[in-house]
Amino acid sequence: MSKVAHYLQEHITGEVLTTQDARQYFATDGSIFTITPSLVMYPQNENDIRKTARFTWQLAERGRVIPITCRGAGTDQGGAAIGTGIMMVFPAHMNRVIEFDRKSGVVVVEPGLNYGRLQQTLQVHSQRFIPAYPSSYEYSTIGGAVANNAGGEKSYKYGSTLDYVRGLRVVLANGEVIETYRLNKRELGKKLGLSSFEGEIYRTIDTLIEENKSDIENFNLAVTKNAAGYNLADVKRSDGSFDLTPLFVGSQGTLGIISEITLETAPYNPEVVLIAAYFETLDDAESAVAGIKERGGQPSAVEIVDGNLLQMVHEVNANQLKGIIDPPFPAAVLLIEYDEPNIRARKKSVKKAVKVLEQFPATHQIEYDSNQQMKLWKIRHASSTVIARAVGSKKAVPIIEDGIVPPAKFKEYLDGIYDLFASHRLDAAVWGHAGDANLHLRPFLDLGQVGDRQLAFKLMDEYYNFVLSLGGSTTAQHNDGRLRGPYLERLYGPAAYSLLQKIKLICDPYGILNPGVKIDVTLDSLRPIIRSEYSMNHLYDHLPKS
Repeated sequence: MSKVAHYLQEHITGEVLTTQDARQYFATDGSIFTITPSLVMYPQNENDIRKTARFTWQLAERGRVIPITCRGAGTDQGGAAIGTGIMMVFPAHMNRVIEFDRKSGVVVVEPGLNYGRLQQTLQVHSQRFIPAYPSSYEYSTIGGAVANNAGGEKSYKYGSTLDYVRGLRVVLANGEVIETYRLNKRELGKKLGLSSFEGEIYRTIDTLIEENKSDIENFNLAVTKNAAGYNLADVKRSDGSFDLTPLFVGSQGTLGIISEITLETAPYNPEVVLIAAYFETLDDAESAVAGIKERGGQPSAVEIVDGNLLQMVHEVNANQLKGIIDPPFPAAVLLIEYDEPNIRARKKSVKKAVKVLEQFPATHQIEYDSNQQMKLWKIRHASSTVIARAVGSKKAVPIIEDGIVPPAKFKEYLDGIYDLFASHRLDAAVWGHAGDANLHLRPFLDLGQVGDRQLAFKLMDEYYNFVLSLGGSTTAQHNDGRLRGPYLERLYGPAAYSLLQKIKLICDPYGILNPGVKIDVTLDSLRPIIRSEYSMNHLYDHLPKS
């Protein structure tokens, strides 16, 4: 591998490292897995990416495959930001805002740009933002959000990352650079006529879609967000328009390497109103969520935190939520936010929400003051304390933390989660996006113990099969990675899954791009790469959030 490192360093303007400490640093991400790369490279620009991809393609043509794994801040909880071969790290150099049109709100950025920095720039200079931001936005990258098709607390109203990606520049597996955007029929015809690898991809995928329309329908689940697999259903629309962007967004670097992202933005209104509602029973909280969605205006966020999480936080740090919410804790807290552009509209929505809440034996408070709202949001963000908590040698491990079900199944979903944890005598703490029926949870396990490692796989199987039985998806916004790849065939069925395999083969025939992620992953392939001790040490500067 030293010859490969020497060659790359000679031909790119960025840096290449092979030192043990650098490789070890990038051997873990936010997941329970560990894989040590052979070398680390920091691309300076798109040309560095192109040269690296072309070089690995030529080696693969001669029978030597050196994988490329792309990485932002390493927050991925499914194991998609680790791999053998070349670790391509973007934040060091490819972290710029390239262009920003204040009039249209369109912004062009490089993938290594810090998401929080981008938000700050947009808000300060134009009162705009990207509403689909994940909870980790303060320390994650925009490229990572695009790779995962991430979402967050405002996705209930505003959707996921894909809804804001207008186009991409992508380095293909062979080093060709393409631009993706929605093509009309005439533009598609030109692409189909190209003699390049790009033309081959367009022709093959177009044929695949035309010949498998009924199987592609299986990708349309009855959920509000879905990051599982590849978004083949939105590539070719009924009007004949065609766009590869939905394929690359959420593909986790397995189909191409994104070098530039063009994003639409939305008007940012810092003047919001927040309602905190406290429920004595989970049933009441679940019913209130349904009522708010039906008759409570259009909230920008509907978040839930259960009493178990609050109790855990209290045990770790009794002062963290003191004066905000004190024991004895309610069974559940809902945080309902409205962000309409004028105060009159916000007050009207609040009035509707209060009418719903008054139907239950629940208390609530309404806050228009931003400082008081920040205090209430600490209830939801206290999940970070649980994520970082240790119980002896047990840690909160991210193995079953991003399921989503049809909104009508929310109550059944929440009840089933508690039953699952109770059946294994585990403490359950639940939080997440109640409006989307998308919940987060983490069992406390000691991955150094054989029994707990076996229990992890048992929990995964039971949990994901339960989610699928409700018509849900294994991942709403954190994507498949290695962790949930084994469940894709169960999710979509064998015929639809074979289409995902074909898409991977079309775009990456030699298996260079992030192999072992999303496609052709088995549970047995995961067992040897589980860490013996789980931690998120590389993120403690920021305190990991979910």
